[in-house]
Amino acid sequence: MSGSDGDLLVLGVSGRLGRLLRAVWACDVPARWHARRPTPGFHACDILNDTGRLRSLAEGASTILCLAGTTDRTVGMGRAAYADNVRLACAAVDAAARAGCSRVFLASSAAVYGSAGGPLHEDSPGRDLSPYGQSKRDMEREAWLLAQSAGVALCSLRIGNVAGADAILGDWQPGFRLDRFADGSTPRRSYIGPVSLARAVAALLAAKAVPARVNIAAPGVVSMGALLDAAGLAWKARPAPANALPEVSLSTELLSRFWNAPPHAGGATALVAEWRGTLHVRAGA
Repeated sequence: MSGSDGDLLVLGVSGRLGRLLRAVWACDVPARWHARRPTPGFHACDILNDTGRLRSLAEGASTILCLAGTTDRTVGMGRAAYADNVRLACAAVDAAARAGCSRVFLASSAAVYGSAGGPLHEDSPGRDLSPYGQSKRDMEREAWLLAQSAGVALCSLRIGNVAGADAILGDWQPGFRLDRFADGSTPRRSYIGPVSLARAVAALLAAKAVPARVNIAAPGVVSMGALLDAAGLAWKARPAPANALPEVSLSTELLSRFWNAPPHAGGATALVAEWRGTLHVRAGA
């Protein structure tokens, strides 16, 4: 395959995050879009079991963005299944090295910080990691070691909650129940809308040099209750369990060197507007 459809290869586009990014980037970012199974408009390849095909997809590309991975939604809570996060990332790095592709970006997660207090900077240690969070830590480490030995530049994108690809807006259904703490508050999280996510990642892809790890979120935190209220989605409160985290706040200082967030981008109204706008784009595609 030639590079006529862009020198960016995006792996794992069939998931929620990939579909949102593709909806925003469709007209602005030329790319080769990958899916595991044959799908119109996508290049099909089993990343873990067809290294030759993966290398062929990577040839002529200068950058690989790897979104492929496993989550609680796709594999349940089994710890062993998360090993694929490491394998998928290393396969992307290996393909880049073999095809002469100079850079790889990996979709990591705020879960790498676990229950650590914020604001969370890229050098903050993880604490009490979930199996998923630990797998993403392992992914970052193993892929970094491989990239260093192969001469490939690597950046792990520690993505916060994405409006529409999350467990709140994305998984809402009638009768939805949300944790509420003793003070009456609901969980507060660093969020980013799909349009802002696409623009932030595009800014990093366009940069000549990027850090090894960077948090991806809009500035500040948003209450999950406020997010559902702004979307007009009904919910019922339930007592928050003892291990529930009141807040996960990502520092966006490093990201701000590459992307200037619009005012109020992390507020409930803006997040819902971006999510709904992306749904409209996808419906009209």
